[in-house]
Amino acid sequence: MPHRRLIVPPGMETLLERFRYAPGVLVDDTLHIAGMVGRRPDLSVVEDTEAQFMQAFENVGAVLRAAGGSFADVIELETWFLRFPADLPLFMQVKDRFLTGPAYPTWTGFGVASFSTPGIVCEIKCIAVLNLTDA
Repeated sequence: MPHRRLIVPPGMETLLERFRYAPGVLVDDTLHIAGMVGRRPDLSVVEDTEAQFMQAFENVGAVLRAAGGSFADVIELETWFLRFPADLPLFMQVKDRFLTGPAYPTWTGFGVASFSTPGIVCEIKCIAVLNLTDA
């Protein structure tokens, strides 16, 4: 029987307590990471676009680390953009700082009309498989 564990890194407790969702859910070795955005633990939004992309990836990284993983374990990446495709080149520069080869994840990007929090320009959702070995 699969085992499920909620992953709530320090600083993300509000997501579970106030908004009733887990930043991550680990089922056996598969980690499902909720959409992470560029906001700080106090829920304030990072204003600069590049810095917001960095913060979103840092938030993903916090969930990965809390589960015992790293960006090398990410197998699937989904991203949503407010300004798509205009922000894509800058996002790719930031993404390449966190997701390095040769084992890249799959990636799907979407353009959206808005996010739940004003000022958000991008959301990142991932699936990672911990203890993954490449063939």
